[in-house]
Amino acid sequence: MIAPLVDTHGRVHSDLRISLTDRCSLRCTYCMPEQGNEWLARESILTVDEIVQVATVAVAAGVNTLRLTGGEPLLRRDLAEIVSRLSVLEGPGGPVEVAMTTNGIGLDRRLPELIDAGLARVNISLDTLRRDRFAALTRRDRLDEVLAGVRGAAASALAPVKLNAVAMRGVNDDELVELVEFALSIRAELRFIEQMPLDVSHTWDRAQLVTREEILAALGERWRLVPAGEREHAPAERFLLDGGPASVGVIASVTAPFCAGCDRLRLTADGQLRNCLFSRSEYDLVPVLRGGAVGDIDEVLRACVAGKRRSHGIDEPGFVQPQRGMNAIGG
Repeated sequence: MIAPLVDTHGRVHSDLRISLTDRCSLRCTYCMPEQGNEWLARESILTVDEIVQVATVAVAAGVNTLRLTGGEPLLRRDLAEIVSRLSVLEGPGGPVEVAMTTNGIGLDRRLPELIDAGLARVNISLDTLRRDRFAALTRRDRLDEVLAGVRGAAASALAPVKLNAVAMRGVNDDELVELVEFALSIRAELRFIEQMPLDVSHTWDRAQLVTREEILAALGERWRLVPAGEREHAPAERFLLDGGPASVGVIASVTAPFCAGCDRLRLTADGQLRNCLFSRSEYDLVPVLRGGAVGDIDEVLRACVAGKRRSHGIDEPGFVQPQRGMNAIGG
């Protein structure tokens, strides 16, 4: 038996987020600028074989969930092959689950091949239902394509789908109830996310944050919210709507962080391991994967886990935003 990935605070790590690219088909204002983005060099992006190498070692050490992220993972032409090769991996607890986070553009067309390849779950980003607002927020007029992806996934074997919405003051904070009602209409679950300091431009302003309490207060005017029980390692705190079975989630990384239960590691598209979204340290797997380094993947994984701090430190006086933006870290 291979020892599990346990950090110095006793947290066992069973979830690996794998970024497939830093590129995206949208330019969301809270993530990246419209122009002037410096993309990763194509030769630096991990190949399918390299991704599978890392995932195989992680799964052997107890990772049981592999989530494909970006940027936008649907931009990888070899996405179905990646899903297919990852979905057959088995660890000490059995087969791995392969999930994906996407903006949904083009998802409806690729659903059959992805489901056949073994994709088990999907989260889709949807911050607004209003065309003009979507175009202003993402700098692209592609809401119809996103909604086609959402509806396709909701009608597929991937149901129930989770929809992710970043709550933003003066942008979509008047639309929270409407977003939940849309999710309910297609039997999906809406999850609101507090805006985090992960934009490339480093313009995040805490004063503009729509907090967990504000989100719950807005929803509480429409539904009776009942806590859905222990969240364990899940990032979302879930609430039953009028007693259930429908529910809504809130990911309050800023005002109610869940660091104590965090079980996640992240692999960037260019082969860097990260133990926290907000970390300023990375553990380079490229020398191991491409030759010339002493050591192996398991050693780098364990060093990364061992270096994980107790919390993300957003509220600490010396907090400095990570150099990379969310699109390059992987959600």
